[in-house]
Amino acid sequence: MTTSRSPATASPARTAIVTGASRGIGRAIALRLAEDGFKIAVNYSGNAAKAQEVVSSVRATGGEAIAVQADVSRAEDVQRLFATTLEAYGTLGVVVHNAGVMPLALIAPDSIEAFDRIVQINLRGAFLVLGQAAQHIQSGGRIIALSTTVIAKSFPRYGPYIATKAGVEGLVHVLANELRGRSITVNAVAPGPVATELFLDGKTDEQVAQLGKVPPLERLGQPEDIARVVSFLVGADGGWINSQVVRANGGFA
Repeated sequence: MTTSRSPATASPARTAIVTGASRGIGRAIALRLAEDGFKIAVNYSGNAAKAQEVVSSVRATGGEAIAVQADVSRAEDVQRLFATTLEAYGTLGVVVHNAGVMPLALIAPDSIEAFDRIVQINLRGAFLVLGQAAQHIQSGGRIIALSTTVIAKSFPRYGPYIATKAGVEGLVHVLANELRGRSITVNAVAPGPVATELFLDGKTDEQVAQLGKVPPLERLGQPEDIARVVSFLVGADGGWINSQVVRANGGFA
């Protein structure tokens, strides 16, 4: 009797760019991928000290990392991020686009400035990062963009944020098809409520406690929960997952 085996999937080059990696989910992803053996480009927008702390943490455990400042909404900055990474490491196997903002605003005329800002960073930024990734990532590579589970909830004041993240998911599906033939996977990870500065900012203790009770697991996610999902997707066992949105949310939605 013969048994069939799944086709072998090429592993990505052991280098990774993580955008928005100076804190929160991005920091956890950078540290986890470093633990998995990747050399890390720690992207940050403004907080150089926090980014350097991530680099130091990676190096303290024997890994390799550099900090690269870049505003993901600026084309020249994103181009420099990729060029600097390639100059440092020579190859690029993984890109995790995590950078983003979450200002809350009503769908109303006087919210247009907030809307424009979030579109610039969250949607334009994703377009620029994914575009550079498509150009520079090696065959067998992995591209992951962070979305959000709140898309399924449609809470008031989340309109601009949800609009940008829905756009990010659309870009992921299209890019997966545009990269046909290169053995590159493109996926999104959509966290539910995660205990980060971005999520906790502006919320009362009561609101945080209430949101923590919504998932059947009755807790907020931790950044490390999301980092584990990313680790799986970029690892050998995640090679057959492509053009998908993984909703890592404890059953929140």
